[in-house]
Amino acid sequence: MVAALWPERVRCAVLANGYVIAPNIADSLQPAAPVQEHRFWYQYYLNTERGRAGFAANRREFCKLLWQLWSPNWKFDDATYERTAVSFDNPDFVDVVVHCYRHRFGNAPADPAVEAIEQRATARPPIAVPTIALYGGGNGVASPAAPAAQARFFTGPIQHRLIPLIGHNIPQEAPEETAAAVLELLRSTT
Repeated sequence: MVAALWPERVRCAVLANGYVIAPNIADSLQPAAPVQEHRFWYQYYLNTERGRAGFAANRREFCKLLWQLWSPNWKFDDATYERTAVSFDNPDFVDVVVHCYRHRFGNAPADPAVEAIEQRATARPPIAVPTIALYGGGNGVASPAAPAAQARFFTGPIQHRLIPLIGHNIPQEAPEETAAAVLELLRSTT
């Protein structure tokens, strides 16, 4: 988001899963293809009180299931998962996650403290800095975006790279490819 909203602060960008600044609420209410709607089950679940209660009671199991569904080819071990899972014990974690998904569907108000930033982001400004967009070929949340479908979001040089078998969590699943893309752009923009 920084590359789009404050380009003067960014020399280049490496994006996981392409341009992902969320569309405005009205756009998020447009139905997707059934196969994609199925992949979003957790978002609908968290928009219910049953979902909030289930998430609060089973946050670690819930998030582990999402990792497995989002990245079906990633065989992470318990130690890898646990390094992230400790953050789920934050007392605000459930409230923040639930509010995010409810706000996305217009079921929770925006935070007035960041309203101006949200309005700018909702306009989905383009990214003008040199960018490499990495996509996982095994993403269980969404199929990789076609470069043509993302073209309007980039006014600067853009490269789209598909990493086979990698899922939704590109930096953690493909750290070498992510670091190489960062170094490539840093070297080319000095």
